[in-house]
Amino acid sequence: MGNGFDLDLQTVEQEITDEGDGDADRRIVLGVLDGTTDEREWFETVDGGDVLVLAVEGDLSELAADLAQLVKERGGQLVHFREFLVVTPPDVTVDSSRL
Repeated sequence: MGNGFDLDLQTVEQEITDEGDGDADRRIVLGVLDGTTDEREWFETVDGGDVLVLAVEGDLSELAADLAQLVKERGGQLVHFREFLVVTPPDVTVDSSRL
């Protein structure tokens, strides 16, 4: 007794693999924003498509000023949440509607 439709599992598997390849190398990178790491290094991480979650140790405005400018110029987003700064590339949105 047939299943009523023809399903090519190899084709479906290949399509799923092909569609997911673009995000396979994306990461969430944890770090500390304390002035010891050059803001360009943090920016390169976000510019490469990764999300940063940085524990802030010090004055946020002072520590993140240059990074914020670089990220915003590229369309990324920065969100201060509790003691952390979340920095995302342009194609990642932070949903803060539950806060």
